[in-house]
Parts: sequence; C-alpha cells; structure tokens
Amino acid sequence: MTPIRSKLPTLFGAGLVVGGAVVYVDNLAFEGEVSPIVTVAMLLAATAIAGAVWGRRGWIAVAIIWACVPLAHVVKHVLGLPDTLHPNTYMSILFLAAFTLVVAVVGGGCGAFVHKLAIGPLRREQENA
Repeated sequence: MTPIRSKLPTLFGAGLVVGGAVVYVDNLAFEGEVSPIVTVAMLLAATAIAGAVWGRRGWIAVAIIWACVPLAHVVKHVLGLPDTLHPNTYMSILFLAAFTLVVAVVGGGCGAFVHKLAIGPLRREQENA
C-alpha cells in the first residue's frame, strides 16, 4: 500500500480539476441556465467516483471537489459578479454549502463502500495464496 503522501498531489489535482468542472457547469455553461439537478448529479457522481477509485484516501479529493462549489459563489458574491444563486446572500451560500456537503459525503461514502467491496475479495485472495 502506497503512503498517503505520495498520493496527495494526485488527490489535490484531481479534486481541483473535477471541482472546477462542476463549478464551470454550475456557473458558466449555457450562460448559467443549468438546472441545479445537473450540478447535484455531477457532484454526486464525481465524489462517488473519487471514493470508488481511492477508498478512504479519496476523502481528500471529495473535500476539494465539494469546496469548489460554495467557494465559487463566495468569490462571485465578494467581487459583486452576477450569480446563478438567488438570493445571492451569504446565508444562501451557507445553505448551499451545507446541502452540497451532504451530497458530497453521501457520494464519497457510497464510492468508498464500493471500493471496499471490490478490493476486499482481492485482498482475501492474496492472503490465501
């Protein structure tokens, strides 16, 4: 098993790239006219994949993917840019952060569970060999 330190750049990079893609679709694609369901589905799928690929270590990528969504709205609010979130207040951003955190935890947890189910039989075979 590789130490976590050797995976950190990969986890951070993957989290930023995927989080950036989710933010792009949420805020910029089709001039901001994307249904929130699409954003939630992307967040759920991305975090589930991170959990399935890296297991417990994937929580770093899951956290970064999640953080990108509310941070993008905070930055837009601070800079006074138009936003897809209405009303564009800090309280709305806090509610968005709480909701997307739940979605990310569920996705990452389900992915980590799948990872454990998939890797478990392989480890048992290696121990019995």
